[in-house]
Amino acid sequence: MRIAIFDYLVTATNPAGSCHLKMIESLCHEHQFTVFSVRFENPCPDRIEWVRIPVPRRPLALLFVLYHLLAPLWYWAYCLRRRVRFDLVQAIESNSVLGDICYVHFCHAAYLREHWSDSGMRGLRGLLRYIDHKLHALMEPVVYKRAKALIVPSRGLAREIAREYPWLTEKIAVVANPVDLQWWQRPADFEATAIRREYGLGRDSFVLAFVALGQFERKGLPILLDALSKFPDRQLQLLVVGGERSSVAPYGRKCQALGIGGRVKFTGMHRDIRPFLWAADAFVLPSSYETFSLVSVQAAAAGLPLLVSRLHGVEDFLKDNTNGILVRRSPEDIQRGIAAVRSLPRAARESMGRKAQQDVERFAVPQFIVAWQEFYRSLSQASRMSVKQEA
Repeated sequence: MRIAIFDYLVTATNPAGSCHLKMIESLCHEHQFTVFSVRFENPCPDRIEWVRIPVPRRPLALLFVLYHLLAPLWYWAYCLRRRVRFDLVQAIESNSVLGDICYVHFCHAAYLREHWSDSGMRGLRGLLRYIDHKLHALMEPVVYKRAKALIVPSRGLAREIAREYPWLTEKIAVVANPVDLQWWQRPADFEATAIRREYGLGRDSFVLAFVALGQFERKGLPILLDALSKFPDRQLQLLVVGGERSSVAPYGRKCQALGIGGRVKFTGMHRDIRPFLWAADAFVLPSSYETFSLVSVQAAAAGLPLLVSRLHGVEDFLKDNTNGILVRRSPEDIQRGIAAVRSLPRAARESMGRKAQQDVERFAVPQFIVAWQEFYRSLSQASRMSVKQEA
């Protein structure tokens, strides 16, 4: 099939875009893809065409509006100039009215109503982010009504969209996000002491890893810091991976106020977070909302036991007290979870991590690719049958 992809950022570091990237790269020898995006890390230029949409990437609300206006124009101009017709148009969420298929990684209407208050975003930055969510929410029913199908990464998000838009229930299919299991697996010769020494972590300390690009309030960092402050033992330390300097600074001050400044290490942004996971003893993410929680799956693939809240995606594989520990979003319950995993003998903790690693094998890249192959095959068969019936 000839398939047009509408997605802002089809890059390895963009959560939704990276899934599109992996799918396009793997299936470009079976289908002919043309990507209409602002940025695209083209893995196979001789097989995949890129049409750059010249709009600014910030602020997101402006990106949303300009992309909606310009992307269709570039698409129609491309079709006229090349004299081609696409068999399928696939778009991320409500980012384009042209989408026959919507690859949905977020339900903006439900998020604004139920979770926005937990985001902690204030000031101009918060206002702009709110406007972006609101624009998406307004366009969701318009775009999804005309779509043939919605692909979502988790059963939880499927339920959420069905509650928000009951008339979409029959259109929703679940294709879990992919994780390269070998990429995340800790090498046998990895030396954790080098990372620990670099960030001032004790050789024998019990280290928790918290990873997030930003939105630390929603991800649960403030309550995690409150929980950590209840432990007097300085051997319990936290590695915070991610976040721009401006967003990290308030939490550094909070650590000082709580008396745990020396026990919390902020690493800043890193393209490769694996060494930080490999150097930790457990992964913690008491987030209020995720649609798949890819980083939790990555931490499990790295062999870490998980301390996480009940999240979309996580609920698809986590077994409480078997491959991780479920915690509620309160300092007291997070403290309970930390104490429980820390009290485990090293062998038991490592066994919990191995079970987590085994249980995320269902998210391996080959399964992801097979799911997309089957989906496209079913669409192609349905299209052929429709043509025969019309004939």
